[in-house]
Amino acid sequence: MKRDDIHIISRHSNWTKNGVETILKAEIYSDATAWKKFVHILLISLGVGFSVSGIIFFFAYNWADLHKFVKIGMVEGLIVILILLIVFSKLNLNIKNIILTGTSVLVGVMIAVFGQIYQTGANAYDFFVGWTAFITLWVVISNYAPLWLVYIILLNTSFMLYSEQVAPNWSGVFILTILFLSNTILLAVSLYLPKIRKEAIIPIWFTIILALASVFFATSGIVVGIAENKYNSSFLALIILTIVIYLAGLFYGLKTKSSFYLSVIPFSVIIIFSAILIKISSGATMFFIVSIFIIISVTFLIKLLMDIQKKWNNE
Repeated sequence: MKRDDIHIISRHSNWTKNGVETILKAEIYSDATAWKKFVHILLISLGVGFSVSGIIFFFAYNWADLHKFVKIGMVEGLIVILILLIVFSKLNLNIKNIILTGTSVLVGVMIAVFGQIYQTGANAYDFFVGWTAFITLWVVISNYAPLWLVYIILLNTSFMLYSEQVAPNWSGVFILTILFLSNTILLAVSLYLPKIRKEAIIPIWFTIILALASVFFATSGIVVGIAENKYNSSFLALIILTIVIYLAGLFYGLKTKSSFYLSVIPFSVIIIFSAILIKISSGATMFFIVSIFIIISVTFLIKLLMDIQKKWNNE
C-alpha cells in the first residue's frame, strides 16, 4: 500500500488518526532497522567504490615500476578472489551484488591493463565492447539494478565510440536517434516488466535515470539537427519518434500521477523551442526574447504542475 492510497482511504472513511499513524509507521515510514540497513549498504558501496578507485590509481602511479606479469596477475587474481567470495561465502545477497558490481569494473581495468602492456592497437570501442561482453552473464544472473545501469552505460558508450571510429559518415542526428530509441525501449521494458512479472522489482531511481537519458538524447538530437540544418530522413524520424514517445510519456505521467514525466518532457520541449528561436536569429534581441520565453514557460509549467498536484491530492 502506498502513502497516497492511505491518504485517500482516510479521507473517505472513518479511519481514526491513530490507525492512520500506525499503518504509516508499519508500511511507509522507515524504522531504525531500515535506516541501519541503508547505512550498512551505503558504507559497503562506498568501500567497494573507493577500493576500485584505489586499484586504478595504484596502477596509474606505479605503472613503470611493475612487471607486466605482476600487473595482469594482480588484477586477474583479485577478480578470481572476489568471484570465489561471491560464490562460496554466506554474505548477504545485496553485499554480494555490490561486490559483483565492483568486480565488473575491475574487468574493464584488466582489459585496459592488457591493452596497455601489449599495445594491441585496438580502437577504444573494442575495449568497451569487450568489457560489455565479458560481464553480460554476470549482469543477467545477478539482475541487480546498479550493475544493469553500468551495463547500459557501457552499451551506450560502445555505440558512440563505434559510430565515431568505424562509421564516421553517420550523422550526429542519426546516432542520437538510435540512442534515443534504444534507451526508450529499455525504459519501457523497465516500466512494464513488473506488471508482467510480479517478482520483478525495479527501483524508481533506475527508471528515472533511463528517462533522463532518453529525453537528453531526443533533445540533443533535435537541437543538433536544427543547428546544423540537417533536415534529412534521420531528423524527420527523430521528430516523429519524439512526438509519439513524448505524448506516451505525458499519458503515462497522468495515468500514474507522476509529476516527473510531466515536468521533464515539457522542459525538453522548452529547450527545443528555444533552439528554434535562436536559429531564426542569433542577435541580442532574440536572446532577450528567448530569456523571456524561458521564464514565462517555466513559470507556467510550475503553476500547471502545482494545479495538477492539488487536483490529485483532492481526488
